[in-house]
Amino acid sequence: MVQSTTAPTRRFGLMSFLFSALLLLPMLAAAAADPGFEKWKREFRKQALSEGITAETFDRAFKGIDSPDQWVLDKASFQPEFKAPAWQYFDNRITKYAVKRGREKKQELQPWLEKIDKRFGVNPNILLAIWSMESSFGAILDNQNVMRSVVRSLATLAYADPKRKKFGTSQLLAALKILQSGDIDESHLTGSWAGAMGHTQFIPTSYQAYAVDMDGDGKRDIWNSVPDALATAASLLNKNGWRTGETWGYEVTIPERKLPAGKLTIAEWEKLGVKRVRGQAFPRPDDVAELKVPAGRGGPAFLVLKNFYVIKRYNNSDRYALAVGILADQIGGAEPLTKDWKRPFTKLDQDEVVELQTKLKEKGFYDGEIDGKAGEGTRKAILKFEESAGVELQGFPSKEVLELLRKK
Repeated sequence: MVQSTTAPTRRFGLMSFLFSALLLLPMLAAAAADPGFEKWKREFRKQALSEGITAETFDRAFKGIDSPDQWVLDKASFQPEFKAPAWQYFDNRITKYAVKRGREKKQELQPWLEKIDKRFGVNPNILLAIWSMESSFGAILDNQNVMRSVVRSLATLAYADPKRKKFGTSQLLAALKILQSGDIDESHLTGSWAGAMGHTQFIPTSYQAYAVDMDGDGKRDIWNSVPDALATAASLLNKNGWRTGETWGYEVTIPERKLPAGKLTIAEWEKLGVKRVRGQAFPRPDDVAELKVPAGRGGPAFLVLKNFYVIKRYNNSDRYALAVGILADQIGGAEPLTKDWKRPFTKLDQDEVVELQTKLKEKGFYDGEIDGKAGEGTRKAILKFEESAGVELQGFPSKEVLELLRKK
C-alpha cells in the first residue's frame, strides 16, 4: 500500500504559513505605528520624567499606544453648522427623563448626599443636575464609542493639534500623575475626546485640584464611585465660593420698558418692575442679581445670583448654568418654567422625539442614537425627510413633522 503524502504536506504548509505570519507581525506593527508620534513620545517621555513621572508609570501608561487617535482629531476639528437655538439646548437637557432619574437617584443616594451636603454645603439637587448634564447619570461611561484612553486622547492633542498642544501637554502630565498616585489604573483611565473624566467629567488638572475620596476607600475614584464623583463636584463649587442655603436665581416677569444692563440689587430690580413669576417675595432684597433673557424678551427671564456664577466655574456658559439651575429646581420638586422658550413650531415631548427619531431611522434618513434629544443629526435627518416629502424645509422636531412621518 502506498501511503498518502497529503496530510504531512498540509501540516508542513500550515506550519510554514504560521511561522511566516509570526515573523510578519512585528513588521505589520511597525508599519501601523506613526514614526512622528514615536519621536514625539520619546521627547515627551524626557519631559514627563523631569517633572516627577517615573519611567515605570510612563511606560505603563503608553503601552500599546503608538499612534494618535484620528477620532479625537475629528472631534477637535468639528465645527457645528449652526449654533443651537435656546429651545434646542434646553429641551435636550431639561427632560422629563432627567427629572425622573434625578429624583430616583436622590432617593437612592440620600445618605451620601446628606454627608456631602454637610461637608461642602452644596445643594444636592445641583450636584444631581450636574451629573445628569455631564454624563447622563453615568450612562455615558458605558459608551465605548465616546469614552477613550485619556492618555491616548491627550497625547493626540499634544502631538497633532496645534491649537490644543499646550492644553494636551499640561493635561497629559496631570493624567500621568493621577495614574502614578494609584487613584485609578491605566485600563480605567478613560474620558472624552478632550480628556474629561468620570461621572462628573473633570479634566485632569481640575481633578488634581478638587478630587475627593468621599467613600473612604483610599482612592479618589470619580469613574467608579458616585459618592467620590459628586463630592468632587461639590468640592469645586465650594472652593469657588458657593453660598450655602442660597439659590442660583429666580424665574421672573419683566416690564415692557427697556431695562438696564449689569448688576443691581434685587430691591432695585423690583422698583423697575421685575417680579417673581408666581408672585412670591424675594427672600433677600439686598442680594445682587443680573437679568438674563437667553431667548430674548419673548422667552423666559431670570434674575441670577452669585451661585449662578459659581456654576459657571464648572462650565463657562450662561446656558449651562441656567440648565443646571432649572433642572436642579425641578429635581427638587419645582414646577416647570411658566414661560416656554420661543420656538417656531409645536413642541414634542421626549417620548415623541424618540418616535420621531425611530421613524426617521426606519425610513433611512437618520443613523444616530435614538435618545429623545433633537440635536444636529436629528435636524439634518428631518431636512432630508422634508425634502423627500416635498414640503417646506425647516428641520424642526415638530408635531407637524411627526404627523407627516406617521402618514408616510
